[in-house]
Amino acid sequence: MKSISIATSTRTEFVDITGLIKEALKKNKWSDGMLYVYVPHTTAGVTINENADPSVQADILDALNKLVPVKGSYRHTEGNSDAHIKASLIGSSVMVIVEGGRLVLGRWQGIFFCEFDGPRQREIYLKFMGA
Repeated sequence: MKSISIATSTRTEFVDITGLIKEALKKNKWSDGMLYVYVPHTTAGVTINENADPSVQADILDALNKLVPVKGSYRHTEGNSDAHIKASLIGSSVMVIVEGGRLVLGRWQGIFFCEFDGPRQREIYLKFMGA
């Protein structure tokens, strides 16, 4: 297992981590198999979505904020209940096929770390399972 550290800069944001993951593939000489990308935080997540147009990430964040507003009648007293709910909706992991040392993603796809309670220093774990 390997890890990637990232620093987020705002309370909610999507960070394209595709390049960091590609670097890890190359550095570790991972060639053919499956890559498990896992975020071990209860107020953050990871998703695969369009990386050609940044307005897609903004639209997703806007929709999540409308669905789960920052202020609500939450029982959790730390002030980040919305972040826990958003992280649960997005999910904490994705799996990606790796072939010939390359991520098998669609033409417009990227892998995004989803911050819902930043800014913070975060970890992303990578587990490669070779074929």
